[in-house]
Amino acid sequence: MSATFKFKQFTVKQDRCAMKIGTDGVLLGAWTPLPENVNRILDIGAGTGIVALQMAQRTYAETIDAVEIDEDAYEQCSENFENSPWADRLFCYHAAAQEFASYFLDTEEDEEESEEKYDLIVSNPPFYSEDYKTASKARDHARFNDALPFEHLIGCVHALLDETGFFSIILPRKEEEAFIALASEAALFANKICRVRGTINSEEKRSMILFSFRSAETVIENLTIEISRHEYTEDYKKLVKDFYLKL
Repeated sequence: MSATFKFKQFTVKQDRCAMKIGTDGVLLGAWTPLPENVNRILDIGAGTGIVALQMAQRTYAETIDAVEIDEDAYEQCSENFENSPWADRLFCYHAAAQEFASYFLDTEEDEEESEEKYDLIVSNPPFYSEDYKTASKARDHARFNDALPFEHLIGCVHALLDETGFFSIILPRKEEEAFIALASEAALFANKICRVRGTINSEEKRSMILFSFRSAETVIENLTIEISRHEYTEDYKKLVKDFYLKL
């Protein structure tokens, strides 16, 4: 895989990141519904920074923060931010999400140093919880949820999200029901779900879910990526056309 991935409005280097750019991140960055007048965005588990960069392209948000625990990924994410057209709006923190949320809550108690909460939080989290591990510790860190269990992620979102804000995530389809149940315990409710399959005849592999603190009837969408190998559906092309060079 290429060490550099070029999009229409920005370029992402990924040679130092355990998890390379894939469909999941780009889908999340393209699909996530945007709140009106969104001003503060946070990307939890930023990796290369792809989702945060998509948020910068799609919005005029003044603050787009990212949190990344892996040192190499953090440094590369920061470099990708600096080399983008929106360097003045993007910033990456080298920290665990739990550490970042704890620091945020500590400053919130100090009125002089308190930070505003986020209008939108996005996350393409580590989500393989099975026992299988690879030979790469960095890749395991990026791909398995040992470092950021779903309960901790939801706790971080609960602490950092504005009461009128939204939280958007992409997960394996099989994790959808359990994650929604966990989120509801933190008063986060699924407002919208998009279930993704590779082709019309394949099973649903991913769920993109939009949460808020407001309980409402869940709107459910479906997205199919390909008609056949490298022949993409119109819905998929419409969704990602602002990013991929060849669509």
